[in-house]
Formats: sequence, C-alpha cells, structure tokens
Amino acid sequence: MPSAGRKNDPVGLRKRIFDSALAEFAESGLNGARMEKIAEHADTTKRMVVYHFKNKEALYISVLEHVYSQIRRHEVSLNLAALPPAEALVKLVEATFNFHVQNADFIRVICMENMMRGRYIRQSTQIKTLNRSALTVLEDILSRGKQGGLFRADVAARDVHRLISSMSFHQAANQYTFDTLFEGNSQDENYIAHFRQMAVQVTLRFVTL
Repeated sequence: MPSAGRKNDPVGLRKRIFDSALAEFAESGLNGARMEKIAEHADTTKRMVVYHFKNKEALYISVLEHVYSQIRRHEVSLNLAALPPAEALVKLVEATFNFHVQNADFIRVICMENMMRGRYIRQSTQIKTLNRSALTVLEDILSRGKQGGLFRADVAARDVHRLISSMSFHQAANQYTFDTLFEGNSQDENYIAHFRQMAVQVTLRFVTL
C-alpha cells in the first residue's frame, strides 16, 4: 500500500512516478513496461499514475523529454562560452562521454526509441526545441575557434555533435557486446579513461586545421 505520509506531496509523487518509469522503460521498453510495476516502485497506485500521466504512452513521451532535457541542461551548465575554444571543446567531449557512462538508463531508452523508428519522439512538441542548444553550444565554440584560426572554416556543428555523440553513445550502449567480443571491461576506470581520451583526440583532429 502507498505510504500515508506521502499523500499530500503531489510534486514528490510525480517525481517518484517519473523515476520509476524511467527505470522500467529502460529495462523493459515501452511494450514490456507495466503501469502496475511503475506504480509499485513509485509507492503509489496505478490510478494515481494514470491521473498524472493519462496513459503509458504519454508517460513514455514525458520520459523521453526528460532524458533529452537532462542531457542538454548538463551541456549548458558547463559554461563553455567562458573558456578558450579548444579547451571548451575538450571539456564538452569529456563531459558528454562521462554523462553517457553515468546515465545508462537514458541511453537505453533512446536505443529503444530508435528500435521503434522514432515513433514517439515525433509526437513530442518539446524535444526539437530542447535539442537546439546542442548545436548552439557547439556553434559558439566553433565560431570562436574559426575566428582564431584554430578550426577548419568548413566544419559544421551538426557533424561535430554527431561525432561526439557516436563515440559517447557507443561506450554506454554497446558495452556488453563489445566487452564479450573483444574481452574488454567497460566498467574499468582505466578503460573508460582510454576511450574518453580517444574521443577527445578524434574530435580535435576532425575540427583542427
């Protein structure tokens, strides 16, 4: 039964439902997730989950929006405009890589949405707006680097974002198959540091003259 002391905390309840849903969707996907299980782990009832989020699909879209908003908020919080362009780019790559490693549930949800061919992300009215900052942050870094004669004039923010995302996403999403095939250990700090540095080097080589 839900804890009686939590009945008058609607904000806390929504957060518990949200956190529970993220874990459930990351583990079971949209089709395998159960509202009853989400409610149980949130210490509430299915009726209250439906009251706040209407249905499983609406809750799933809210989780997607949360995932992307957290990634973008993390990037903006780095205050990269205050750093020289090369230093800012290195910090962005390292922070992005670390964020992916530390938030594996976020990456699993995105993987599953891709398996569904982006069916639900297209229904969100917020995600495109949320993700615009991914390019504006990079555009500022690249513009300053180009003006200083450090970066190639033809390098595009979208291409750099794709490169950084690819290497960071691979570390989080493919760790189990990669470790099995190549006898690695993606949880080892030395292993993580090695591939994080490789991501930095590849990105710098791509953008520099």
